[in-house]
Amino acid sequence: MNAVFPGSFDPITNGHMDVLTRAAKIFDHVTVTVMHNARKQGRHLFSLEERLAILHEATAQLPNVSVDSFSGLLVDYMRQQGKGIIVRGLRAVSDYEYELQIAHLNRQLGEVETVFIMAATRWSYVSSSMAKEIASYRGEIGSMVPLASAEALRRKYAELEAGR
Repeated sequence: MNAVFPGSFDPITNGHMDVLTRAAKIFDHVTVTVMHNARKQGRHLFSLEERLAILHEATAQLPNVSVDSFSGLLVDYMRQQGKGIIVRGLRAVSDYEYELQIAHLNRQLGEVETVFIMAATRWSYVSSSMAKEIASYRGEIGSMVPLASAEALRRKYAELEAGR
C-alpha cells in the first residue's frame, strides 16, 4: 500500500522526519509531496525548487520514500497518482481539529483516507515557522531540523542579510 505525505515543508523539520520515517515503516512507499499553492506565492521562505532539493537530501536515506510536487487540490493529485492514503502528522489537539476537517473534505471530494501519526513528544514543539524564526536570529536549530534544512536556513538568511 502506498501513501502521500503532503505539506509545504518550508523547510522540513525533525517532527516531519519522525512522522515520515514511521510512515515509511507502515507503507510500502511514501511520496512526500510539496503542495504548491499559487495564492501563497511569496509567503514561503524557500522556493518550490529549494524545498524539493532540501527534501531530496533529507530523505535520501529512506529507500521507499520519493519526493514530488503538485499545484492544485490534493485529491486531484491523489487521483492522478492512483493513491488513496494521506499521511498527516499531529503535534497537539489543535492540529487534530484542523486536520479532521480537511480529512473529511478530502474523503468526500476524492474518496481518500487520512492516517494520522502523532509526532514524538520531543518534536511536539517544533514547527517550520519556529525554526525559521530562530534561524533568522542565527540561533541554534540543529536539534529541530535535518542537516539539509539547517544548512539551507543558514544560507538563506545569510543571503537575505547580505542583500539588505
